[in-house]
Amino acid sequence: MEIASLSGIISSALSACESPEVNLSNATLRLLLSAALGCAVGYERKSRGQIAGVGTFALISAGAALAMILSVYIPQEYIGLKNGDPGRIAAQVITGIGFLGAGAIIRMKGTIKGLTTAAGIWMMAMVGMAVGSGMYLVGIIATLIMIAILTGVSDYEQRVNIGWKTKTLKIVVAETDINIDLIKQTISNKHIRIVDTFMKQDFSENSTTISMITLVKANLDMTTMFAKLKSLGNIKSVSFDSDFNL
Repeated sequence: MEIASLSGIISSALSACESPEVNLSNATLRLLLSAALGCAVGYERKSRGQIAGVGTFALISAGAALAMILSVYIPQEYIGLKNGDPGRIAAQVITGIGFLGAGAIIRMKGTIKGLTTAAGIWMMAMVGMAVGSGMYLVGIIATLIMIAILTGVSDYEQRVNIGWKTKTLKIVVAETDINIDLIKQTISNKHIRIVDTFMKQDFSENSTTISMITLVKANLDMTTMFAKLKSLGNIKSVSFDSDFNL
């Protein structure tokens, strides 16, 4: 009798979870599953040093699922709203999630890593909405695709630029009439690639600030590079870091 009773409880719970109508069982399952999927993607992002990690992605996914659950539940429960649009609340998730994505890009100073994380945040919200509407398998498959893309793209980038890091080289020259080509020629070697160059001239101080976004090899001898720049003369200062505040 006990086994039969337990089997009946499990069967009833499964039936409740598979029901197209929102109930306590399937709402709980959807929230837990969406949070778990968010944790999986968040772990991948955090393991690569991103600011949005496990907690952020779990909350985004579970929150989007809850919005979808409410969208289905309200017209289902309140007879007067049977003709309402169940997607109205969920539609606002797409707009609202843009603010989180923009925040990730700004915090990451516009680098491609920030863009990837922002795209992951948006995609995670879509996964949460899918699970919230009862599309469990679709949500799981979408999450697996996300993780495969995130890890695969990162590995591909590593193969293309093995050992390269993006850094900003900032040079302040004590004159406004400068030979930028000579400076570039001095910097460029097999360990440095110049991606882009920005210049700012201060005529009151008679100085020029040159900012270069570069790809740098891990084994770069910065002391030698600084010495070469110093030999050009009129170099007031040189800084080399990962801050993209140009």
